[in-house]
Amino acid sequence: MSVTEPVAAAPAVDAAIPVDAPRPVPGATPPAAPLVARAAAELVGTAALVAVVVGSGIQATKLTQDVALQLLANSTATVFGLGVLIALLGPVSGAHFNPVVSLAEWWTARSTGGGVTARELAVYVPAQIAGAIAGAILADAMFGEPLVKWATHDRSAGNLLLGEVVATAGLILLIFGLARTDRLRFAPVAVASYIGAAYWFTSSTSFANPAVTIGRAFTDTFAGIAPASVPAFVGVQLVGSVVGLALVAVIFMRGTTDGGSPSA
Repeated sequence: MSVTEPVAAAPAVDAAIPVDAPRPVPGATPPAAPLVARAAAELVGTAALVAVVVGSGIQATKLTQDVALQLLANSTATVFGLGVLIALLGPVSGAHFNPVVSLAEWWTARSTGGGVTARELAVYVPAQIAGAIAGAILADAMFGEPLVKWATHDRSAGNLLLGEVVATAGLILLIFGLARTDRLRFAPVAVASYIGAAYWFTSSTSFANPAVTIGRAFTDTFAGIAPASVPAFVGVQLVGSVVGLALVAVIFMRGTTDGGSPSA
């Protein structure tokens, strides 16, 4: 039966849809959600992500004084939370939750198309930053902490900044590498797994996200970062995104056929 052939007996939930209406091909790209819906998804998703990071950090410090166990609890909660959020909100906005991801998509879309436009970028980034701040405040509220208290955890050492370059470059390489090889369906597991691993193999515990970095400055808890450390972190995250895109261009370089046209 063709995908546009009338259906003999439609399910009850489809009663309002004419039986002879064309049906989308399974797996086809869904229509783009309205920009307001995508902005809401980015705001809520980033807020939830920061609430998970900050909230699990507070909970961990209440349960144990062992720093290794605190980091294990924090990273485990982040892995599961991020995976769920990407799976849930990815079909709406792409589940960026991260200005460097949005910037990288806009940059690559300038030549290839299919990414966020400059107008969408101008909406996504403020939504992500606002969501990150709201998420930190929400986490503090849930655990009875001061709603806004500037973090005092200094993270300005050079080795930490190097760790952020590595963490961000790896994240961009992963996401856009999956896109180049048509495997974005694995993003919820792959991205969450990478962030969980990067918590442990990078010296900075892998912020890799300017919005999350800004949000975490609003909470003086386990996951906080001193406001004075934020500009340098954001700067090296931008550097890391450039490095990541360069790696994508080299590693996933498209070959050409004998006739000079791009190969499949």
